[in-house]
Amino acid sequence: MTVKPEWLRVKAPQWQRVGSVQEILRDLKLNTVCEEASCPNIGECFNARTATFLIMGPACTRACPYCDIDFEKKPQPLDPLEPLNLAQAVRRLHLNHVVITSVNRDDLSDGGASQFVKCIQEIRKISSKTTIEVLIPDLCGNWQALEEILAARPEVLNHNTETVPSLYRRVRPQGEYERSLELLKQAKTLNPHIYTKSGIMVGLGETDQEVCQVMKDLRQVDCDILTLGQYLQPSSKHLPVQEFITPAQFDQWGEFGEQIGFLQVVSSPLTRSSYHAEQVRELMKKYPR
Repeated sequence: MTVKPEWLRVKAPQWQRVGSVQEILRDLKLNTVCEEASCPNIGECFNARTATFLIMGPACTRACPYCDIDFEKKPQPLDPLEPLNLAQAVRRLHLNHVVITSVNRDDLSDGGASQFVKCIQEIRKISSKTTIEVLIPDLCGNWQALEEILAARPEVLNHNTETVPSLYRRVRPQGEYERSLELLKQAKTLNPHIYTKSGIMVGLGETDQEVCQVMKDLRQVDCDILTLGQYLQPSSKHLPVQEFITPAQFDQWGEFGEQIGFLQVVSSPLTRSSYHAEQVRELMKKYPR
């Protein structure tokens, strides 16, 4: 299945604006998941002068066959200047909301939690009104490391379940579905006031019933925000797309998610974890904590 349907075609980005964002990122030696993971929304987001920062990378210690982030290179020591450079980028881009994610760093005892903390702290110093969302790995189940991240008080804690349990061995072989659910549960236990968020990619062979069950499981651990989007094969080396899900089906999942209690569901073919993430600021006004 190589021909994309009409609803997956995106407008060509205005590269002059994209380039201005890239210049800032290059100047500060920062990585973005927009570029490293070949996100289809890079043009729209860069045109809007926003980006999802990828820290501790770009090399990842896991080899998930759906992901375009490099896993063949050896992870490098953490850059002590990265937190400050990231904060400066937030200021230079005039971001109201920033998303910070990372590669998996299973080589580090805390999974990189300390670098998340430093990034949050530096942003607070330079841009105190910017709301912060962290999209974190599973930290290999290190809940002390999770507690350290939460103690830095990001507004949103995001961790993706990615797919349904039956596909984990094939799609996310080094991950564990129950561990991801437990992370989200622990986050609410440690900080009941934080907004938690998760995401699912579809089109890998899951059923409608399986997607709905994951949504129910996420609500069982009091997850607040959900994103659902179409998986797109980055290259011939990655898992093939099994099905292109229609916009109507995404709408049905969105309605179901709202019915079972998510505060916000973003469900469309081009939705990604941090796509229009700044909308959480409106959510925080509607459901203050």
